[in-house]
Amino acid sequence: MSDENKVNESPVAEEITVNEADEAALPNDGASDMETKIAALEQELENAKQDVLYAHADTQNLRRRMEKELADARNYAATSFARDVLSVADNLGRALEAIPADLRDDEKMKGLVTGLEATGRELENIFGRNGIEKVETIGQPLDPNFHQAMMEIPHDGEPGVIVQEIQAGYKIKDRLLRPALVGVSKKPD
Repeated sequence: MSDENKVNESPVAEEITVNEADEAALPNDGASDMETKIAALEQELENAKQDVLYAHADTQNLRRRMEKELADARNYAATSFARDVLSVADNLGRALEAIPADLRDDEKMKGLVTGLEATGRELENIFGRNGIEKVETIGQPLDPNFHQAMMEIPHDGEPGVIVQEIQAGYKIKDRLLRPALVGVSKKPD
């Protein structure tokens, strides 16, 4: 039996020796593997940090964009309605201009004229409260961002200056609602 034990002990002893040799070799290889794994994990962590920063920046940009769109929606929501009402204001102005002076002084018409003028003033007040204002025209140089030249008029002054307003232009806040239709001066022939 002792021989059997020796036979059995030898392979085991041999295995232990091999295992110890492997373990002796592993720390060097294991340290290398560990350093590689740590470096890979650090790179993944850095990439994850960058991804989080990009996601945070995207979220902030989206929030700012949404806030701006919401503010624009509040400021310019009435744009379509305001364009429609401008034709009413134009017609009211034309009606007031069409009333001859002798009818304005007539006692029967005085109430009607006063009522039309009061309606025109109220309409202007409503426009003002909603950020709608007339575009400056007469005496201003032609600005294609706010004016649309409809004709050239011979004039002794500087050319390119507005001398006649055909239809008033309006803007809402800082945006053009409708360009002013104007006549522009040119040098006489």
